[in-house]
Amino acid sequence: MKQLLLSLLAASALAGCTHRIEVAAKEPITINMNLKIDHEIRVKVDKELDTLFEENESLF
Repeated sequence: MKQLLLSLLAASALAGCTHRIEVAAKEPITINMNLKIDHEIRVKVDKELDTLFEENESLF
């Protein structure tokens, strides 16, 4: 009987313990938008290269 009582007491003590997870950032989250600007530059350069290759087919 004592073992049952002790096991119930231990189980209730363990059930009362809950884990606490805290997610907090020390600095604000920033999103770097360089990818979009880089992509636009590449598209412009690619178009310029296409026209250059069309005009001078003997380059390569």
